[in-house]
Amino acid sequence: MSMIFPGMDPYLEAPDIWPGVHARFIVYLCDHLQPRLRPRYLAAIEERVFVEGPDRDIIPDVWLRQHQPQAGSPVVAVIEGDAPVLVDVVPLELHETYITILDRQAGQRVVTVIEVVSPTNKYAGPGRESYCAKQREVLHSQAHLVEIDLLRLGPHVLAVPEWAARRRRTYDYLACVNRATGQRERYELYYGQLRQRLPRVRLPLADNDPDVVADLQMVLAQVYEAGSYGERLDYTVPCVPALSPADQAWVDLERQQARQAT
Repeated sequence: MSMIFPGMDPYLEAPDIWPGVHARFIVYLCDHLQPRLRPRYLAAIEERVFVEGPDRDIIPDVWLRQHQPQAGSPVVAVIEGDAPVLVDVVPLELHETYITILDRQAGQRVVTVIEVVSPTNKYAGPGRESYCAKQREVLHSQAHLVEIDLLRLGPHVLAVPEWAARRRRTYDYLACVNRATGQRERYELYYGQLRQRLPRVRLPLADNDPDVVADLQMVLAQVYEAGSYGERLDYTVPCVPALSPADQAWVDLERQQARQAT
């Protein structure tokens, strides 16, 4: 089943759906770029690993300590707490993928790093720390940084400051390109709105080679069809994360029109 929306399908952002969408998007974006990069460049899928979860320390909420009353003071009964249930939480080792463009003429040197943001990258914790550490590493290297955020909710995590991005235009989705050549303080932004097609993003390469274009909408359409999301998603219920009433009404209308067309 083809996508029923002109741009991003907001139902794909649901927490139980997004991990599969993210995994497919990385693979299909890599496949999308590969023929456009030959013969000099290669697109590779890399992996970042981090640990999510608390240590195995057992810390009681309250300590009740018996003490001897002072002479002459009234005797106070000591209340004993109920025995707690101790639970050991094993930290989870999480794996996140991203794409690198490699220059074969320079010994497969990393030319461009492409990140597709997930919720773990946005919210405080090991996932965000790991992402930001990688972000800083790339920004201090000779590699270009490309970040793609297809999630409406969550704190801003892209390299460009949020105030700078929103000063120019409102958006639901955002792609950010920071080139290693020239000024690192300059960001190329591609804005996305719920009711519009996702942008075609220009990805920088090495030397004076022309940019390669990543058609995000084309990649998303492939993800949607290959994942059978048209059959998996329940469009009769409100979107999660929630949309504004106006956007939800538009989504419902688009769904009804697509249903009538079939």
